[in-house]
Amino acid sequence: MIREVSIKDADQICKIYNHYIENTIVSFEEQPVSTLDMEERIAKVISSNLPWLIMEDKNSVVGYAYSSPWSERGAYRHSVGVTIYLLHDHTGRGLGFELYSALFDKLRSLNVHSLIGGIALPNPGSVALHEKMGMIKVAHYKEIGFKFGDWVDVAFWQLII
Repeated sequence: MIREVSIKDADQICKIYNHYIENTIVSFEEQPVSTLDMEERIAKVISSNLPWLIMEDKNSVVGYAYSSPWSERGAYRHSVGVTIYLLHDHTGRGLGFELYSALFDKLRSLNVHSLIGGIALPNPGSVALHEKMGMIKVAHYKEIGFKFGDWVDVAFWQLII
């Protein structure tokens, strides 16, 4: 089931996201996010009138996807960043495609023109998902982040809707 986020989902979202913070280069955050911090992030997206969706299985959050303003500068108002995370043991099942499809459909109904997704590399699963969604690689920054003792590249994919 896919539904709109609720502030009450913050704890389960943290459990998903903090796994990636603590164990992967996927997020450049280095400290786990508290439930209060996540509640504030959810509220900020909701107040921007942009979608944040939850995927549930048996009343447990197994993934989430959201959009956020690409930049606060006015001319960027029709461009959004898109983000998706699944429970680490729920990847590779097509759930990401289903969740992102729902998010992209919601964004098509808004006054959004450009979707941008950033991916820390290497991350072949995320690259495959973004390209399956029709996004194309538009930028690649070499060694822009440093995590777990290694330099990490970040690339960006874009879709004009």
